[in-house]
Amino acid sequence: MKQSKAKIVAEYGPYEGAHRVHGVTYDGQKVWFSSQDRLNAVDPDSGKLLKTIDVPARAGTAFDGKHLYQIAKGHIQKISPASGRVLSSIPTPSVDDNSGLAWAEGSLWVGQADAHKILELDPQTGKVLRSIPSERIVTGVTWVEGELWHATWEDNDESDLRRVDPKTGEVLEKIELPAGVNISGLESDGGKRFFCGGGGTGKLRVIRRPKRRAAAPQAGASSA
Repeated sequence: MKQSKAKIVAEYGPYEGAHRVHGVTYDGQKVWFSSQDRLNAVDPDSGKLLKTIDVPARAGTAFDGKHLYQIAKGHIQKISPASGRVLSSIPTPSVDDNSGLAWAEGSLWVGQADAHKILELDPQTGKVLRSIPSERIVTGVTWVEGELWHATWEDNDESDLRRVDPKTGEVLEKIELPAGVNISGLESDGGKRFFCGGGGTGKLRVIRRPKRRAAAPQAGASSA
């Protein structure tokens, strides 16, 4: 297993009215993060707040190329980023154990914190299509260039980023965060950056993605 130390290249926030960061996603131009009762769009290079949408937003966030998806209690809501209107919703796998959220391969991928799992869901029905085990608490999920990554946050305030085998959950690579720096949501920009939520700090951090040594099998595409 490859291991490295996290390289934090930028840190944004906290933002007025957004005291916690939960889910994080990227729409190709803006980073979106959820903060209790609203979604927030920020510039990925400056961290400037660009837009907010009032909607229940206390867990993972994703983007499918056109729409935002946001975990609300017991549901995943499909939202228009332009109007903020909720277009539809599907049930979550559990009522209160849903954490990270990502879009890849036409599916939604949901982190289960206490259950230590990542679930692939049918975005139309919420049906569980696949279950991937994890040995740690899952707090964020993203796909980038065929790689499945997830964030962890343990009770002793330790966090790391893990690249795992999407079939078995085996840990293939680990990026360790400094002590006390935790991750509450995860997204990739499809290239060199991970965007990471900072939980109760209200901060959004940018972490450099390690260079790939070899091409990985194409199993998905980036989302959060």
